[in-house]
Amino acid sequence: MLRILFVTNSLACGGAENHAVTLMNRMVELGHDCHAAYVKRDSTLIERLHLRRGATICGLDATRYLDFAAVRRLAELIVSLGPVLIVAANPYALLYASLARVWARSSAPLVAIFHSTRPQQPRERLKLLLERPYFWFANCTVFVCRAQMRYWLPRAIRSRRNEVIHNGIDTHEFRPGAGAAGRASVRAKFGLDKSDYVIGVVAGLRREKNHLQLIDAIQQLRSRGIAARALLIGEGEMRPSIEVRARELGVFEHVVFAGFQEDVRPLVMACDVTALCSLTEALPLAALESMALARPVVHSDVGGAGEMILPGINGFLFPRGDTAALVDRLARLADRELAARMSRNARKVVAKRFSESAMIERYERLFLSLAYAPHARGLLGDEA
Repeated sequence: MLRILFVTNSLACGGAENHAVTLMNRMVELGHDCHAAYVKRDSTLIERLHLRRGATICGLDATRYLDFAAVRRLAELIVSLGPVLIVAANPYALLYASLARVWARSSAPLVAIFHSTRPQQPRERLKLLLERPYFWFANCTVFVCRAQMRYWLPRAIRSRRNEVIHNGIDTHEFRPGAGAAGRASVRAKFGLDKSDYVIGVVAGLRREKNHLQLIDAIQQLRSRGIAARALLIGEGEMRPSIEVRARELGVFEHVVFAGFQEDVRPLVMACDVTALCSLTEALPLAALESMALARPVVHSDVGGAGEMILPGINGFLFPRGDTAALVDRLARLADRELAARMSRNARKVVAKRFSESAMIERYERLFLSLAYAPHARGLLGDEA
């Protein structure tokens, strides 16, 4: 049994945080003793944690970017728990975990799980420049796709050991028909007709997710006579801009804002396809979840999209920012026969290559090999 301390930016809803919660829960099921610390105060996901009775779930309550009181609290937690492994999700959590480990004089191996791809804003680039050295002192960095690792290793985001472990999906939880609400009732709830060609997006309404491009595509698809409508599942600061663009193009009534949804499965099942126009991604869980629910995905060719989407088989890729290409791919999937065939293939690809059970097995092998090094070196083979 391993005693593992997981450190996250927060326990808010987000890809890295959801991934960390899944890892903790599954490691507990395998008999390991897991504890959690989160830097920022948001704890939306805390109810989803299913740790052992008596496990520590500690909010560090950082009030600024680098809060030494929060670092001290984490160091005290490390001393009291005595973990054999510390796992940090993303660079900001890694910064706190690294400083606290030194403060606590702990020799526990440190693992960084890196979900990010290319930073878009100058502030993000500066923060990553400041956080980059902490990777050098970690025992291992886990990248979530090969494209991400190929991009970052030459840019000095690396540790003593570097691995790729693809994100995985619970293919039982995310399966066609999962969720209480049926397709027809969800469509009716959001004013979507049976004949509508519904394109869903599961993503926070943030700039890097590039929802504006999908609004442009909806306008162009409708000008071709395709009854396209967008179902935007998520909330965020870009909503006013998206609403303005939809009104300017005369398609506001064809864009549905579903807001944040605790359970996205019924809404994805109500869609015909899903799309991600992201400017940057690693290996988005939202795309894998859609594929597991037997929905083809049209995705900008960024990050690890090419590792999960086989063009013409389970979805389509398009060059980032190329609206004409996006419209072309979406127009092809308006053919219901083609979409049905790709839907079946989407489910098969996830079940074969991106299952949660395979992901958890690889993480457990990695954690064991690090915790018991040097005796366990070589336990973790290269990913096929």
